Amino acid sequence: MERARILIIDDDENTRSSLLTVLEEEGYEVDVASSGYEAVAKSEMSSYDLAFIDPCLPDMDGTRLLSEMRETVPGMARIIMTGCPSLGDVIDAVNQGVDSYMVKPFRVDDLLLTIEKSLKKQREAKRYSEETVKDYIETRFREAAVIG
Repeated sequence: MERARILIIDDDENTRSSLLTVLEEEGYEVDVASSGYEAVAKSEMSSYDLAFIDPCLPDMDGTRLLSEMRETVPGMARIIMTGCPSLGDVIDAVNQGVDSYMVKPFRVDDLLLTIEKSLKKQREAKRYSEETVKDYIETRFREAAVIG
């Protein structure tokens, strides 16, 4: 199976470095961005399976970043990780369709479990989508054969 590609978006160097180390040791292919604009630029040039997003970046608020990331990589799982949670942020995240919301600091076990759940959900959605397209094509083919 292909290694999942993860983008870590956080303006804190220690957070980026720690997550990078842990995730690479777990076998993930990891990239980092220290700002929202850098994350958007990277997502326009590469495809990621999952992104960890700190919504409190100095150059772009989380809602805008989530929206822009959805446009550049629509199927990517998105996990908010914040050290300053608020009810408003949670509501914004849910409205933007995030896959999970984690409060810093978090345990490595919880982080890895959240990643696996998000990637599994993503794989299942992709498989369902592929099966739906296949069924549609087969049905149309049979209908065309009956008509023709």
